[in-house]
Amino acid sequence: MPDLSAVGAIARAHDPDRFLCALWTPPERREAAFALIAFNHELARAREVTDKPLVALMRLTWWREVLEADAPRRHEVAEPLHEAIAEGALRRDDLLAMVEAREAEAEEEGFASTGAFHAYLSGTAGGFAVALGRALGAPPELLPGLQRAGMLYGLAGVLRALSAHSAQGRCLLPADRVDAGSVIADPGRARDAVRALAAEAPPEPDLAALPRGAVAAALPLVLARRDLRRLARGILVRRGTLDRLAVTLAGMRGRV
Repeated sequence: MPDLSAVGAIARAHDPDRFLCALWTPPERREAAFALIAFNHELARAREVTDKPLVALMRLTWWREVLEADAPRRHEVAEPLHEAIAEGALRRDDLLAMVEAREAEAEEEGFASTGAFHAYLSGTAGGFAVALGRALGAPPELLPGLQRAGMLYGLAGVLRALSAHSAQGRCLLPADRVDAGSVIADPGRARDAVRALAAEAPPEPDLAALPRGAVAAALPLVLARRDLRRLARGILVRRGTLDRLAVTLAGMRGRV
């Protein structure tokens, strides 16, 4: 493939799943997709790099100010993100909604219920799918389906990252399923909850009418489907060649 831009390299290094999916975007929208992936990574890092919720909120506030500013800030992600907004590829309100959804990660009490957990996933990973889908020209009536697809990918991602989050002193699973302190001390104690959350995942959306040019926004659902199936059976998920092949075949077909 051609040499990657700086923001493309960031996307590939930090979010290889979505980077692979973004390769199926139309060429004129690919840099915007890379900028969105890199932006989402920066939002996720806000809480990952600190154990102080206030610091995480300050980092998110900085990104909110980036989005609201008329001029771009000098930053490897902020500049291409501003360019994508100026070109009309990405919508500022979609990105601000992604920032707001991330604020839930800074709440020390976590998610009280499975419903609240699902709402967080709909705003974060689901919000990403909506922003990309809109950039790729997905019909407005299919955006809720894309949000559901993104939410399912986010659900699988959180379940897969359980041990990593525990090592950071965090637990994103809802309090009606697990005791956060116990899971942080021993992630194995969440084994049954992980299986149940995967098995009880909301149904997949019907995206059969999604235009081929917008299919990249739905491709993470291919991975979510495979991940959740394995997680529901108690199988530890490691990304592999067959997963990447499944995404590639779906991209070639133009449907998920």
